[in-house]
Amino acid sequence: ESEFEGDYRLEFHLAPPSLPVLDAFMGRTDPDTGRTKKIVSRWWEIGFQVLARLRFLRGTPFDFFGRHPHRRLERRLIADYEGVMNEVLAGLKPDTLDLAVQIASVPEQIRGFDSVKEAHLENARAKETELLQAFRLRTGVRVGSGEAR
Repeated sequence: ESEFEGDYRLEFHLAPPSLPVLDAFMGRTDPDTGRTKKIVSRWWEIGFQVLARLRFLRGTPFDFFGRHPHRRLERRLIADYEGVMNEVLAGLKPDTLDLAVQIASVPEQIRGFDSVKEAHLENARAKETELLQAFRLRTGVRVGSGEAR
């Protein structure tokens, strides 16, 4: 309230994870794009308070949002990135520093949620593959084998 003057109200524009049965029943899928339509409401604040109180469930078998394929993908991306960075750090030399920085920056290209993130991920993976091939050539590692020449 100290930041804004006058009458205002908060509205949240959210596209909760896709639930096929619910999406079909509520018509939440946009026929043109195939993406879940956003739900606009001021009442999400109550839902956020409930979710905040259930934070202790994250990472447990009761973390239902964590089972969503996109959440699983995000966890896998973290593990993949750590593996790539271990390889990059092992081959880091002054002449490979520029490529190492570019490889480390690839995740910055993965933005958005759900189908938007998947499209950016596809481009990022292609870029990462290209950069890793160049990195391996400079360090003397055969592409795909992990063995030094």
